[in-house]
Amino acid sequence: MSSHGRDAVIEDADCRRIRCRLQKRRLSVVCGDLVHWIEARSEGAEGLITAVAPRSTELARLNLRGDTELVAANLTQLVSVMAPLPAPDFGLCDRYLAAAEWAGLKACVVANKRDLPDATDRLGPALERYAALGYPVAWTTRREPDGARELALRLAGEISVLVGQSGVGKSSLINLLVPGVDATVREVSRATESGRHTTTAAWLYHLPSGGELIDSPGVRDFAPPLPAPRAVGDGFREIAAAAVHCRFRDCLHGSEPGCAVAAAARDGRISAQRMASYRRLLTQAEELGQSDPQLRR
Repeated sequence: MSSHGRDAVIEDADCRRIRCRLQKRRLSVVCGDLVHWIEARSEGAEGLITAVAPRSTELARLNLRGDTELVAANLTQLVSVMAPLPAPDFGLCDRYLAAAEWAGLKACVVANKRDLPDATDRLGPALERYAALGYPVAWTTRREPDGARELALRLAGEISVLVGQSGVGKSSLINLLVPGVDATVREVSRATESGRHTTTAAWLYHLPSGGELIDSPGVRDFAPPLPAPRAVGDGFREIAAAAVHCRFRDCLHGSEPGCAVAAAARDGRISAQRMASYRRLLTQAEELGQSDPQLRR
């Protein structure tokens, strides 16, 4: 349900929340993990986590040291939240969506604060491009009691992670989606004695729809771990689709002759924004590949 260093809050089959410690120093857990635990009092904890079950999916990011850091596990869907204010960072949204593609996750894009007068002008064209690529799009607002209904339908039955820039209103959306969320936070905070709030720690919430939602502030400034340069394009649906027509199988869609992706970008079938996002990630992957031979493959 939540993890703070060597402490974690788990939920058992009877829906009891239990504060646990990690038994082994090399053991680490994240929201969404399935764990093995035993009852044992240790430094105020009620149990010990002894092992983590194999993960079906993982979402990771690069931390400030450049190391890969897990964000959440066993997800089925990534939800990228944008708003007209703060100014939308479409490059960041592209990185989220690319990470979802590489991790094998579904993804959707949420446009929050639709009540603002310039919401359609600021977000509409980009949302149309994402929708054309097959990403579901939902408009939301906290100003209406049913302002997250469209998103709730997308979350039903899924294990989703909510990501986005600081200030886009993720906490407001969670308040709309999760009845009694404040009480849940207080309950888990008492269990961990950490005093942490949703803005500083990741939490897993059960949704009335039967789905589950993870709010993870640690992915606001998101740099995904990168694959080898030739696989970066797999994170962009339209680039991957056009790439099958490139003359060379290892085409990186720069100045190579017969590049179908470059041709699609020139005639507008691939947006300049998405190509810029791809090239930025490709450059980073190439730089990493120079220092890590495994990434050159």
